[in-house]
Amino acid sequence: MLLKLTIVALFAAVLASLSSGLYFLMKDVGDNRKRLLYALGVRVTLAALLVGTIVWGFATGRLSSKAPWDRQLHPEAVAPAERRPS
Repeated sequence: MLLKLTIVALFAAVLASLSSGLYFLMKDVGDNRKRLLYALGVRVTLAALLVGTIVWGFATGRLSSKAPWDRQLHPEAVAPAERRPS
């Protein structure tokens, strides 16, 4: 549960950094754009942490996929198909 909360918090932080970057882009027209570049660096760092956390979760088995296209990778999770009469 803590891993999922961490992922949600990192995603929210990426969105907050994205919105602050948009604000700096609109507000700092003609000024030195250090704040915009700083927001970009923060966003890239947070996104790398988010991807790393998700990869670590899958690698350790704390996260799993229940997607229909993932059935061939995990056949034990699929109920046996019903046989139709011929």
